Amino acid sequence: MADTENLTAGRSFQADVAQRHEPFSLRGCGSLDWGMQSRLARIFRPATSRTVMLAIDHGYFLGPITGLERVDLSIVPLLPHADALMTTRGMIRSTIPPASLTPVVLRASGGPSILKELSDEQVAVSMEDAARINAAAVAVQVFIGGEHETQSVRNMTRLVDQGQRYGIPVLAVTAVGRELTRDARYLRLATRICAELGAHFVKTYYCEQDFATVAAACPVPLVMAGGKRLPELDALTMAYNAVEAGAAGVDMGRNIFQSDTPLAMLQAISAVVHASMKPAEAYEQYVRPAAQQAAAGQAEK
Repeated sequence: MADTENLTAGRSFQADVAQRHEPFSLRGCGSLDWGMQSRLARIFRPATSRTVMLAIDHGYFLGPITGLERVDLSIVPLLPHADALMTTRGMIRSTIPPASLTPVVLRASGGPSILKELSDEQVAVSMEDAARINAAAVAVQVFIGGEHETQSVRNMTRLVDQGQRYGIPVLAVTAVGRELTRDARYLRLATRICAELGAHFVKTYYCEQDFATVAAACPVPLVMAGGKRLPELDALTMAYNAVEAGAAGVDMGRNIFQSDTPLAMLQAISAVVHASMKPAEAYEQYVRPAAQQAAAGQAEK
């Protein structure tokens, strides 16, 4: 039975204090619904509005590349150190522990393998299944300038419409074909088209010249793609330069899981992105000691 004896008129209204409302202060998300902002706040740390995503979705068109032969052994131990995991629904259901607290950015487009025309992708995951998986966002490849450009853009806009219905953000991943250059002019074009057509955040490559103009021209958060494996210090430098130029974080795969010291590299990238640690300092603090320890262990065998 309800307690009606100790009711009061209330004395904590504090009428002289304005009502407080603190939306997530991430670029371009101020008008989004609460659920959409909440999911983005799982991917981007509220304290820095930046993210370090761990990308392991390569198998959806490349198969088991080096470093991803056994995701249960190579990737699962890294999950607590990543802000988000970009992967496929098959890998989630077969390998990723449901108790993991790392939010998932779910690969939602696919079709052709590396043996075919890559731009011929279709929507490969329904938004209903993304909701069942509890994805924080879905990712779709967009091939600006590719043979199937319009089809890939349509894939994105379909997911954006569905995402608005379910409160699930869409990450547009700008793909660069063999015949396209990764210069600022192209990247500005590709990222702006994605943002204009509704993507809630965009992933693109870094370019050494004028990357700041790419970030400035994109009205939603821009996440830098790691790309092919680089020497560790070079990868750290690229991540540092990208965030200093306006990127809201990085989505790295091969530069982490193909490193000789994956955990140390992930920790170093996180320090660069979230604490603006200089690349050389991050390398010396995290990567070099781990490499030396690993070398000593090999010498003992």
